[in-house]
Parts: sequence; structure tokens; C-alpha cells
Amino acid sequence: MTSHELRINSERLREDMDALAQIGRCENHGIYRMAFSDGDMAGRDWLRQRIEKSGLEFFEDGAANLYARLKPDATVPSVIAGSHMDTVPGAGHLDGALGVVCALEALRVLNESGIELTHPLEAVSFSDEEGRFGGMFGSQSVAGLVTPEYLHNASDLDGVTLSDAMAAQGLDAREALHAQRNPDSIHAYVELHIEQGPVLDRSGLSIGVVDAITGLFKWEITLTGAANHAGTTPMEMRADAFQGLAEFAGQIDRVLSEYGGPHSTATIGRVELTPGAANVIPGRAVFSLDVRDTDHHILEALSDAFRRTLSAIARRRDLMFEFTVLSEIAPVQCDAAVIAAIDASVQSLGLPATHLNSGAAHDAQIIAGIAPTGMIFAPSKEGRSHSAAEWTAWPDIEAGANTLLNTLSQLAT
Repeated sequence: MTSHELRINSERLREDMDALAQIGRCENHGIYRMAFSDGDMAGRDWLRQRIEKSGLEFFEDGAANLYARLKPDATVPSVIAGSHMDTVPGAGHLDGALGVVCALEALRVLNESGIELTHPLEAVSFSDEEGRFGGMFGSQSVAGLVTPEYLHNASDLDGVTLSDAMAAQGLDAREALHAQRNPDSIHAYVELHIEQGPVLDRSGLSIGVVDAITGLFKWEITLTGAANHAGTTPMEMRADAFQGLAEFAGQIDRVLSEYGGPHSTATIGRVELTPGAANVIPGRAVFSLDVRDTDHHILEALSDAFRRTLSAIARRRDLMFEFTVLSEIAPVQCDAAVIAAIDASVQSLGLPATHLNSGAAHDAQIIAGIAPTGMIFAPSKEGRSHSAAEWTAWPDIEAGANTLLNTLSQLAT
């Protein structure tokens, strides 16, 4: 049997996908497996049992990342595939989970095939990719990016700390400092994921080969003016924070056109006005700004341009402005050799595919800092994700799983 003849066990994969989709599912049909919640822990327990039943070696590191290992050998770097099983609240059943279950299935098939491997294989489920505690905790721990300060300060939107959430599940957050991998221990990392966008679905294609993963910066911006009576304050005498926000929002297209690239995006996703009464001029506007691109030079140019725009608007409208950097993630280019292996698998399988960039952040983005990395996208119906409406047709799931399987086979042999 050659690597190009390998196929996943469709029935077994489907049983696993269906079983995991029931864990954490609630009445609204959404899935609630936020990191270190009871639902997340139930999913972890399910995965551990599936790994052990398959005859693969099970391992859990200090960041509670879960691994299945095939022919582990500390003297030879591993080929790793995986993603995450934690979710946003009310999630669909594929985001992250697809990559974990298909990676496990690929290891099972390769174990059963009798193919001689030159590299060990690992399937991984990373902790907290969805950022309940402000980052991609599991993969950042593996990449050595987690610090004692972060472990002490990290908390969710309800004020629950990472340390307390892990302790409630019998885990010690400080152990994450020992989860760092030596880059020499990883030959390559491959992640299968749903696209979470409409490109593949609208194009009728089964596979997306990812060339680059977007970087981003996320700000919380505050414009401060003066709250005053809506009826007695003449328009020319106002310091209206909302008008400043509205003018800034109206400048987004111009800034992107002048300083961005073809893949640039900028989004104001949350706005809070104070005092928030119909007959009061808003004295304060707090809003988010999320800016993304796959080129770090473009991100720097956009950051400077948005700062200048804010400053000019604030000066013209008699407002004060400040912003807090909530997060910054550098864009990454996928590894040429891993891309070539994915392309070869797609060609051998005869699948309709295209190359594209990822507009969302993934664990692959973090692991790319320490190892050659590639990503495979499966279509998302109507581009829907982070909701119960998330869906990918089964033939496309099979196509993605078989592409991952054959890519791993190439990289490991």
C-alpha cells in the first residue's frame, strides 16, 4: 500500500464526530465546552478513552494539552497534527474538534496500515484556543510563550482566574511552564480546520491550502468629551464622543484603501456610550477596533494610520482619546515544504482545491514560531461558524481528513 492509497475509516470517524458533538450540547443546540468547564473536561475524558482504546500512547502535559502518540521516539522529531476541542459559548460542532478527531483517525489508520515511519506521529488537542483566559493557552505553553505573570493575572470576562478554573478541575496552572517543547522535537505541524468563511463554499471547492495566517491588533479605544443636554447645547458647542466615533468609523474604508492590502480588514465590533440616555449628548464612547492582515509591515502602517486618524478627529471635535492594546498576534507564512506535501496529497486524491489565507487566528499560528507549519481548510456552509448553524458536508469532511492523512504519511515517511 502506498501513502497515496490511504483512506480514513469513514464510519469510525463519523461515529467519533457524532459522539463528541453531543458533549456539552445544550437545549439551544449550541455546544458549551469553554476551557476548563465541566463540558470541556467531559470532552477531554472522552478523547483520552478513544486514544487508549486505539492502542496509541496517551500523554497530557502541564498545560493540559492532550496527545496521542504513534511510535514515540525521543531521538527523532515528531510530525504533529491537531487543533482544539474547547468552544465559544453556543458553538457549532466542528470548530477545532474536526482537526482533533481527524488527526486521531489519521494516526489510527497509519498504525493499522503497517507503513514504516521515519518520524513518530502525534495528535494533539490544545487547551483554550478560543481565548477564555485571553490567549491561546495550550499552544502558547508549548511554544514557551507563557510566563508566571500571565498565569497569575489571566482571567475570563466573569473574573474567574485561569488558576482557579484549572484548580477546580484538579489541575495546576503553574505546570504549564513545563509544557514547552524543544523546537528540535517537532519535524512539522499540520492543522485541519473548517474555513470559518465563505470562499470554499461559494467556489464549490473541497480543500483550501493555507499560504498564510493573518496577524492582528485589537484595541479598546476611549473618546471622552462632555455629556450635556441634547436640546439646549448648540451643535457647534458640543464635545460629542459618539460623533467622534461615527467619524472614525467612516474613515475605516479610507485608511484601508490608502494603507492596507487586499487582505486587510478592520472591524468595530463593540460600542458603549455613556451616559446612554436618549436626551443626553454622549460624553464618553468606548469601542473595540480589530485590524487584521497577513503582512506585518501593513499591520504597522495601519496601526500608525488609525492612531493619526483618532488624533485628528479628537483634536477637531474637542475630545480626548486613549487606547489600550488588548492583543497583538504576528502574521505567519506557512512552511513551503508542508504546503508542498498538502498540494501533493490533494493532487493524488483528485480533489478540487485552491490556495488561500486564513483570516482567523489558530494554534498553527503559534506553533509556526517553533516548527514548520501548514494548514488545511474544509468548507464552511455559507461561511457560518461560532454558532449552532456551523456545518460542513460529510464528503468535504472526508476530503479534509484524507488530505490530512496523506499529508502526514508523506511528512512522516
